[in-house]
Amino acid sequence: MGSRVAESKPVLRLDVRDVASVPMTVTIGERSEPAADHPAIFDVDGLNVHYGDFHAVKDVSLQIRKNEITALIGPSGCGKSTVLRCFNRMNDLIEIARVSGSIRYHGVDLYGSEVDPVQVRRHIGMVFQKPNPFPKSIYDNVAFGPKIAGFEGSMDDLVEEALTKAALWDEVKDKLDGSAYALSGGQQQRLCIARAIATSPDVVLMDEPASALDPIATLRIEDLMQGLKEDYSIVIVTHNMQQAARVSDRTAFFTVDMEQTGQRTGVLVEFDETSKIFTNPGETRTEDYITGRFG
Repeated sequence: MGSRVAESKPVLRLDVRDVASVPMTVTIGERSEPAADHPAIFDVDGLNVHYGDFHAVKDVSLQIRKNEITALIGPSGCGKSTVLRCFNRMNDLIEIARVSGSIRYHGVDLYGSEVDPVQVRRHIGMVFQKPNPFPKSIYDNVAFGPKIAGFEGSMDDLVEEALTKAALWDEVKDKLDGSAYALSGGQQQRLCIARAIATSPDVVLMDEPASALDPIATLRIEDLMQGLKEDYSIVIVTHNMQQAARVSDRTAFFTVDMEQTGQRTGVLVEFDETSKIFTNPGETRTEDYITGRFG
């Protein structure tokens, strides 16, 4: 896959239904081990990202599997969010960004000439670091995406379903016409999750979804993710290693490589089941980061 630039493309036709500074102790959450037979949703091979002359991410290869939570961890500036944005082509919105390598989504080249980035984002939802509800009612926030997509079913039922999946329905069912801004920060973030899943995506990307929330709201988001993975595949970027250990099935550890060019280029050091990453990492750099010896 060569350099990519944003441009108008035909529709993607894909039925996804078929297819710290001191040593620390990290607690692995109580959950089953990731299933070996979960099929790959994303197959990433030799991913590179440039912003102009800046080599932001170098030669990343990994697989994201169905109905699992995959955590991307590492120090600031190591390319975690850049990689995340490659999964739904958000980097296309940055004029100087160039993506090369291969990302296959259910076997389809995500950056192929026949793929429409807008359609990609309907299959692959995203939740950002800070809650960003629209200046609309709670109802209209959830209904916005389906309306744009031409949804023809019962909007009331769809809104209720999305809010229920986001563990928010019972808290807002009597004030759906009220402003989304009247909600607490944690409620706003769950509303953004409801908005993301209202278009029936296959994958939900989460970029530091709890970093702006208090501990109680953070735990609610983590509990919510565990429920959502029954229906969705989730990729989360987090600086919180405790969070990665609690919620994820697999973890990718990134770091910064400055040896060759002097630039802060992100590289993938290790990718494995979360229990192995946090208890028996295969790389010294991973162990040093997990134990707080650097990062």
